[in-house]
Amino acid sequence: MRYDVILAGVGGQGVLSVAAIIARGAMTDGLLVRQSEVHGMAQRGGAVQAHLRLSEQRIVSDLIGKASADMILSMEPIESLRYLEYLKPEGILVASADPVKNIPDYPQPEEIYERIRSLPRARLIGSAELAQAAGSPRATNMVMVGAASPYLPVEEGSLLAAIEALFSRKGEKVVRINRKAFRMGREAVASAS
Repeated sequence: MRYDVILAGVGGQGVLSVAAIIARGAMTDGLLVRQSEVHGMAQRGGAVQAHLRLSEQRIVSDLIGKASADMILSMEPIESLRYLEYLKPEGILVASADPVKNIPDYPQPEEIYERIRSLPRARLIGSAELAQAAGSPRATNMVMVGAASPYLPVEEGSLLAAIEALFSRKGEKVVRINRKAFRMGREAVASAS
């Protein structure tokens, strides 16, 4: 088994945290993990992407080839479209529906949603509203981990344990909010299917 994920977003959205949660959960489940460097972080609001590879066997390269990603997990809708050439024909796109209008000619959101919805396997999640309902607008990235979780080869409990481990130094309240955000994202994608 091998499962390849392209992580996409913009600087400041917590793409590193998303990668860390999924990687830690996968390792708990006995999978091998390779991650490329995150590119684009130097500018808050600039494009960010990383490759995350999970496997039962040795992983030779950090990078995912074109047309071979099992999933694109994107914290921003237009960023999800930027990497479509990497997605397998049967791959899934899980994207936040909340735009970060970081360029002057940002397209109309409905145009982006229409393009995403035209894909054979795509899920759009209103992550900002769910994160707010979970207790913090900063938890949108954990909403998206939750939304991706049914499609990942990682146990739900392992991902929740990874969230606890990552956020425990920030206190029980932060852990509780991020776990709730994860569950809300998971529930949202289940009801959208």
